[in-house]
Amino acid sequence: MTGGSGHIASQLRAFLRPEFEHVRLIDLRPPKELAPNESFFAADLADRDAMVAALKDMDGIIHLGGIPREAAIGDILRSNVLGTYNLYQAARENGIGRVVFASSNHATGFYPRTDPVTPLDPARPDSRYGLSKCWGELVAGLYYDTAGIRTLSIRIGNAALYPNSERSAAIWISARDLWQLVKIGLTHPDIAAAVVYGMSRSDAGWWRDEVAKRLGYRPQDRALDHLRIESRRTENAVEGVFQGGGFCVPEHDGTIRTRDRNGLVACLEVAL
Repeated sequence: MTGGSGHIASQLRAFLRPEFEHVRLIDLRPPKELAPNESFFAADLADRDAMVAALKDMDGIIHLGGIPREAAIGDILRSNVLGTYNLYQAARENGIGRVVFASSNHATGFYPRTDPVTPLDPARPDSRYGLSKCWGELVAGLYYDTAGIRTLSIRIGNAALYPNSERSAAIWISARDLWQLVKIGLTHPDIAAAVVYGMSRSDAGWWRDEVAKRLGYRPQDRALDHLRIESRRTENAVEGVFQGGGFCVPEHDGTIRTRDRNGLVACLEVAL
């Protein structure tokens, strides 16, 4: 598991340990502690040789590593773009046939909140970070077609311990629901290079995911049952329109633009 010392990995480890004989955590820094059937391997995703060594004798990969937020393009290219490419090359060299890729809701963050999205709709990344996740999903398809490596790309919503805002409640996923998807990704025989959204039961209706249902995903938790609003803030106009929220704001010029699934203008542009 890359990103093995990170937040999401720390939630998944408790589910992985009883299921697998050995869990190898790959990261730049070690976790605070290891269980008896866990080991740690220090490796940089951008170092291809290190990744080949890190994945030796593994049967499957949960790829959580990389930069988990918006960042400068050079950093994104190194960790998320080159890093994901190196991971798939290393998987191929080690004969690994399964990957679960931690994609992100930010791969489609520029869809309006009023426009329900499916995994089959065109990507609309809201940031360089989101763009890197689109790249990862495409890499997964390439390596299925060329090497038979099967990947489930999970567009993770909000994986905090609990949702703390209306937006996070719309896309939140609990640890046990995320584990359910990860396990599907590691074991389901029908997966080639599939993409699903990672969310628990949501009342918002932003995403419609028949692919996840077909694979047997049945979320156990409902986001609103866990909502804890710690403080209220008013979203600005851009942030409040799009599913990506604050990721859409930093380089946006303030004109709300919409387009249909064919890439054509859907309505008049509105300057705010």
